[in-house]
Amino acid sequence: MFHTRQTETDKKPARRTVFIVSDATAITAETLAHSVLTQFSDLEYDQVRIPFIDTPEKAFAAANKINDCYIKTGVRPLVFSTFVDLDIHKAFTERCQGFRIEFFRSFIKEIEQETGLKSAHSMGRSHVIKDEERYNRRIEAINYTLAHDDGQMNKGLNEADVILVGVSRSGKTPTSLFLAMQFGIKAANYPLIPEDFERGELPEVLQGMREKLFGLSIAPERLSQIRNERRPGSRYASIENCREEIEAAENMMRREGIKWLSSTSRSIEEISATIMAELNLHNAHKIE
Repeated sequence: MFHTRQTETDKKPARRTVFIVSDATAITAETLAHSVLTQFSDLEYDQVRIPFIDTPEKAFAAANKINDCYIKTGVRPLVFSTFVDLDIHKAFTERCQGFRIEFFRSFIKEIEQETGLKSAHSMGRSHVIKDEERYNRRIEAINYTLAHDDGQMNKGLNEADVILVGVSRSGKTPTSLFLAMQFGIKAANYPLIPEDFERGELPEVLQGMREKLFGLSIAPERLSQIRNERRPGSRYASIENCREEIEAAENMMRREGIKWLSSTSRSIEEISATIMAELNLHNAHKIE
């Protein structure tokens, strides 16, 4: 038997802790961090979000927490941050021993130089409500999406901007909520169930709405894993049943001419962007 020598490149990367730190909600930093980290499919990490670091004292405390993690794990944490206040940024960076990626300060100076304008340097401006109409549209979309989650209400489906279809636990609910919260999209979602596959056609309530439909699928192994967390050892979660349901759902979507994608290795942000582009929803519903 021959043995090969393991090289440094063969070793599995150490599991990291990823800190998302911000002087506001940390939502912007988290979204940008996820977009970056999806490029590293072999990276395993635990995420910690630290929002509202709006004083130098809080910045010191956040930095100490990150440093303690470094000491405990022996692996340098990855730190994604969005600080606009110079004093808070300085207090944090002087003490933090993690590998830091500062999104805002990486670009603000260059844009100031290019445009000749000074940035506001005020916290939370990325979440300022631009006008009442956009704000109200977002709240209305969230309420609509919650009411039309998982096919629980058929009334008003014609008002939906998009109706997501797919087997249970394929990612419809989180995608619907992201579309509502980020873009003001009225997103309903409707599960495809074994009875639909036996009939060989879409549920009757969806048959007149094909232009609004978008399908989500998922790898059987991942679906079985997700379902086992909810109902372990059940027929519902078995790999055989998951394969059958997914095959039937994908066949139905092909037959009905429904655009669809697999959610297995895509982030919610990527799925949502694809839906917006495929259904041409950007211009009518974009929230700035």
